Amino acid sequence: MIKGGANNRDVKKINRIRTMRSIFACERISQPELAAKVGNSWPTVLQNVKELMEMGLVQEVGTFESTGGRKAKAFAPVRNARYAVGLEITQNHIGAVLVDLSGELVRFERKKRPFERCDAYAAGLAELVKSLLEKEGCPTETVLGVGISLPGILDRDEKTLVYSHALGLRGVPVEEFSRCIPFPCRFINDANAAGLAEIRGRENLHSLVYLSLSNSVGGSIFTGGSLYVGEHLRAGEFGHMTLVPDGRPCYCGKRGCVDAYCSAKVLSALTGGNLALFFDGLRAGDRTLQAAWDEYLAHLAVAVNNLRMIFDCDVIVGGYVGGFLSEFGAPLRELLARHNTFEPDSSYLKFSRYQLESSALGAALVHIESFIQSL
Repeated sequence: MIKGGANNRDVKKINRIRTMRSIFACERISQPELAAKVGNSWPTVLQNVKELMEMGLVQEVGTFESTGGRKAKAFAPVRNARYAVGLEITQNHIGAVLVDLSGELVRFERKKRPFERCDAYAAGLAELVKSLLEKEGCPTETVLGVGISLPGILDRDEKTLVYSHALGLRGVPVEEFSRCIPFPCRFINDANAAGLAEIRGRENLHSLVYLSLSNSVGGSIFTGGSLYVGEHLRAGEFGHMTLVPDGRPCYCGKRGCVDAYCSAKVLSALTGGNLALFFDGLRAGDRTLQAAWDEYLAHLAVAVNNLRMIFDCDVIVGGYVGGFLSEFGAPLRELLARHNTFEPDSSYLKFSRYQLESSALGAALVHIESFIQSL
């Protein structure tokens, strides 16, 4: 009896979450359409809708025009019922986002602030969170928490930053980042966070590889819709796959890593450390920069093709460089079609939907998803 009761509760919870997701996926939805979408009888869906309305997450918004019978009631999401904040810590900047309950970006800010391991830096993070909420007039009671994206490897309990080359840290308690923030905080690797942002809302992507091309190269792996972190929490360290044996030195101490050929610094180093200026130069027809871009894409194509051959799923390329690929990535598709062993196709390559905000967004989504799963 206890086992059956537990199973029944699980089914009810799953149906309630499916009902909420279906409502939040549109601006408004009718009773019959909602029942069909969720795949339950209307009395079951109605009970879930009533519970969601009592929680303040769903609202009734009139009726639809009659098609011959009674007018169908219309239901809509209350997107501002809850919010989450996301922070991305980098070597020289802090990115901050405010996200509503549907996972949509409400506000994004990015400030130049070199990382320092000090009280002033921690206090500055809390002040940034406070400022973000005040600008949107968000009541503190609607804030689920703050997700913090860090450029490094975290332990399984999210309590220790095991290693971060970018921040120059080893074995540091993550509480050093959150100690001044008056909300529940969760921590996540930056590339994993960006992958979460990219996979959100994409149809039929049960498996996915995300490749981040920022000042270092990283990535994340999703299988069965879930993040795969590996036995030692280092899955997705694509930057340290060997691309050219005994090639260029990498910051890790080895030679020939993908990072040495495909990080954003490879390009920005040619324009005084400013990546946007590099692509401005491409637009202006600078031949030296074009040659550098061609060489960069040749190496990137090998790395992306290897990921495709290993995982046999879509590959999303993001990070700082990924943000420019929708404009400059056509040659990469051509190279990938040539590299493809099985057919001359590169449609599996997807370009990032974000340029700078993906890691902070993904960190905030951790709180949104946790809340939904708690319903």
